[in-house]
Amino acid sequence: MASSSQDFKYRRILLKLSGEALMGEAGYGIEPAIIKRIAGEIAELSKNGVEIAIVIGGGNIFRGAGLAASGIDRVTADHMGMLATIMNSLAMQDALEQLGMHARVMSAIVINEICEDYIRRRAVRHLEKGRIVIFAAGTGNPFFTTDSAASLRAVEINADLLIKATKVDGIYSADPLREKAAERYDKLSYDEVIVQKLGIMDTTAIVLCRDNKMPLRVLNLMNPGSLMRAALGQNEGTLVS
Repeated sequence: MASSSQDFKYRRILLKLSGEALMGEAGYGIEPAIIKRIAGEIAELSKNGVEIAIVIGGGNIFRGAGLAASGIDRVTADHMGMLATIMNSLAMQDALEQLGMHARVMSAIVINEICEDYIRRRAVRHLEKGRIVIFAAGTGNPFFTTDSAASLRAVEINADLLIKATKVDGIYSADPLREKAAERYDKLSYDEVIVQKLGIMDTTAIVLCRDNKMPLRVLNLMNPGSLMRAALGQNEGTLVS
């Protein structure tokens, strides 16, 4: 059901997706049914007037830290991971365009034969025109995660909310898939997330949010309508502020 644009608490959102979210049960790569479903949730929100930017990880293809642990030079490994995020971003762009949406991929590293370079003012202009913007290649620097890239881009584009999509419906005191007694939090402060080492995002990402007063909501995007409910300001998942 469509909502009036006046109903939305957050009018510009940055959505952080892990690469693993795109692979479904396949264990590697991109599952077409999964990316189509996620694109559908994003498209519905965009059609209701919410400006949406996306950062996607690359862990379904390559993860820099994991490659480095296996013996590859860390800088080289991180560059491989950046290329993986570009592949995922192009796949998301295609899925959105198949739904009739206008989407732009903007890369932090120069690869303009297939996508635009990241320029902040141009990104904001795309959003103002109703286009969905997908930020690829992280920050363009090794040793920084796509979580940090998501926090950085959210601050740069003056987003109203950063959403971290996970496999669970919020932040828990422990891994709920392993510990049934784990407690789910409705709300936390940035410092509580850091001190308790809850690990929902890396510390750099949380500190960027804290220092720039960027609210962060952690939710399960696989729950139908979760993105819409978060944009409306409903108590979906866990809010960090």
